[in-house]
Amino acid sequence: MPPFRKINDEVYYTDRDFTSVGPEEIAFLKARAAETPRRRTRLCAHPDPSHSLHEMLIVHGRDAYVRPHRHHGKPESLHVIEGRASALIFAADGRIERRISMGPSGSGAAFFYRVETAVYHSLVIDSDWFVFHEATSGPFDPAQTEWAPWSPDGKDEAAATRYLSDLRKTA
Repeated sequence: MPPFRKINDEVYYTDRDFTSVGPEEIAFLKARAAETPRRRTRLCAHPDPSHSLHEMLIVHGRDAYVRPHRHHGKPESLHVIEGRASALIFAADGRIERRISMGPSGSGAAFFYRVETAVYHSLVIDSDWFVFHEATSGPFDPAQTEWAPWSPDGKDEAAATRYLSDLRKTA
């Protein structure tokens, strides 16, 4: 096992001064994600939630539900490492305004995005695994994330599954 500090089943931190990630670490994260009910995990390369820059390697399985959300006062960037997904941008009323096909560099799809303003966005995973690097400003403050009121919160698994299925059809 790579030398990661487990916070919970979905979150790991590295305590190294110099962090590098290769196939072994990605395989570890995929294996951990496969064991979680939400089919996701992340490696935080920043030392703790109070750090000013948050950089994470994130793994989502095909059925992972990424609830539409927006961030207030926090830009976010995503760089695809492996797999395919659709990035969705929503209007305030929940209509999909834009769909961006995402894939790794060389795939012909967009491999990077940055969200600067508070716009509702989500991901629909199109491959077995979607591996990406995400960066945002810290410190972590859950109050800076606003969940879309028209989307299921994920606690009702059946509602989230139906909503994700609908997004796949319209995306």
